[in-house]
Amino acid sequence: MPEYIPSPVEWVRNQVELYERSGGTEGTTLRETGLPVIIVTNTGNKTGAIRKTPLMRVKDGDSYVLVGSQGGAPKNPVWVYNLRTNPAVELRDGTEVRPMRVREVTDETERARLWELSVAAFPPYADYQTRTTRRIPVFVAEPA
Repeated sequence: MPEYIPSPVEWVRNQVELYERSGGTEGTTLRETGLPVIIVTNTGNKTGAIRKTPLMRVKDGDSYVLVGSQGGAPKNPVWVYNLRTNPAVELRDGTEVRPMRVREVTDETERARLWELSVAAFPPYADYQTRTTRRIPVFVAEPA
């Protein structure tokens, strides 16, 4: 069994710990925004270790949209590379945990629809895209 390496970012570590320790009844919203988050458990592309990332909850039917915004930073978050290498993930949404498979969205029509859905769920995404020259990656997590 691969080892779990918590995030080096304190608020991320704390959020994941609270979310999981409570069985998905606490820590389910993003800090001061009050907006819902999910936890995506993925495999590190370099270490092979287990990584856990809180992401905004953007639902599309039975699937989830995962947006690699990193607040509009110039580089993608590390989890983007993890998902590109290891698309099998476990997704926790509140008390529900299930295996999912992710794929990066490359179709322009699908991406535009999912981006709109994502911005509706978390309006800062639109601003984040204006802060960076990179195209923010969009993934879909679908039931495995």
